[in-house]
Amino acid sequence: MDVLKKVPVREQDPKVRATNFDEVCLGYNKEEAMEEASRCLKCKNARCMGGCPVSINIPGFIKEVENGDFEAAARIIAQSSALPAVCGRVCPQETQCEGVCVRGVKGEPISIGKLERFVADWSRENGFVPAAPEKTNGHKVAVIGSGPSGLTCAGDLAKLGYEVTIFEALHQPGGVLIYGIPEFRLPKDTVVKTEIENVKKLGVKIETDVVIGKSVTIDELLEEEGFEAVFIGSGAGLPMFMGIPGEEANGVFSANEYLTRSNLMKAFRDDYDTPIAAGKKVAVVGGGNVAMDAARTALRLGADVHIVYRRSEAELPARVEEVHHAKEEGIQFDLLTNPTEILTDDKGWVRGMRCIRMELGEPDASGRRRPVPIPGSEFEMELDTVIMSLGTSPNPLISNTTKGLETNRRRCIVAEEATGKTSKDGVYAGGDAVTGAATVILAMEAGRAGARGIHEYLSGKKAEA
Repeated sequence: MDVLKKVPVREQDPKVRATNFDEVCLGYNKEEAMEEASRCLKCKNARCMGGCPVSINIPGFIKEVENGDFEAAARIIAQSSALPAVCGRVCPQETQCEGVCVRGVKGEPISIGKLERFVADWSRENGFVPAAPEKTNGHKVAVIGSGPSGLTCAGDLAKLGYEVTIFEALHQPGGVLIYGIPEFRLPKDTVVKTEIENVKKLGVKIETDVVIGKSVTIDELLEEEGFEAVFIGSGAGLPMFMGIPGEEANGVFSANEYLTRSNLMKAFRDDYDTPIAAGKKVAVVGGGNVAMDAARTALRLGADVHIVYRRSEAELPARVEEVHHAKEEGIQFDLLTNPTEILTDDKGWVRGMRCIRMELGEPDASGRRRPVPIPGSEFEMELDTVIMSLGTSPNPLISNTTKGLETNRRRCIVAEEATGKTSKDGVYAGGDAVTGAATVILAMEAGRAGARGIHEYLSGKKAEA
């Protein structure tokens, strides 16, 4: 065994997986997990814990994996995370815990995410469920949204004895975990639904088909429904567009709509009735993880797919692993390319996209070099579908129907980072509703912060971080 190299993780063959929606990464088995865990140096001042937004005791759980005590490892993870099987699959460990791993200084870092996934999958397969509190404290808290932020906040509050009800606008709980991330990255029935059931087993109630701001307002929850505090974890589901000519054409999707149809409505399955104009020649505009998800979904639906991104590969915001998988599967990358117009036929359907080549100039406010058009470099792509993946912002429905709730110019709710406290007494917020679109683990971190803030507010006691 070479302690400087990770134990390889098994994956589906690229040519096979490009034709199905089965999970790409197959994870570790027991022997592989124990071998990988044995590489860990078990640092006393573990930098990896500082790199974890929810502060999992990483050396602690990895030590138990090495010893073969997977239940003990699961109990350690459960102290900090309600969604370990999700995080083990979709968190950007390479820029967080693994990015600061000491083992990575002279070799490859420990596969922390894959080990977390192994423990979570072992827990599901062996029926391990974190213990629920013996009694409640009588305080009622409402949580808006059942995505990673809301589930985390609800789980932490339930462990502290609060009576928590989650209100979800859609007919299935899970938020972006259900409608946004594709099946081949995050299986819904086995992984997501099990983690949601585990949160419910802590005593959390979930009410679906409740649109806060229409079905009921936050003011009504506080003043008429008996809730003493509210956490807003409603996410950022309002898609952004470029504002270029032809963007209203038939065959132009937001990535949100495309993925929701495929995931939540199971349009990729022959035995489901929900249609999706999948397209045969598809361009996905954008370079983030959502763009990769949309492109890889379109590929599996039978399309020839191009990623169109105005900067170079070095500036792609998507995880390196996702870009690598997309390339392996045959997706083409048109980098330093920017759309200027969607071209349509006489019936209003997409027939192509006019683009211009770009070059990188001086850095902009984000620190990345600003893309600048190259005069005379225009060209046309023949297409029948365009998917815009340019980011999202929070839906203003909640802020517009809640008295005294401050938002910023991006429509995001203004909240304290450490506690989630907003401008309205008893109302806390976190995740994409506050920051705009970000990662699952950062939303979970905000959910934990909101739970601490609410606990301090209702109990008068300082909660442990």
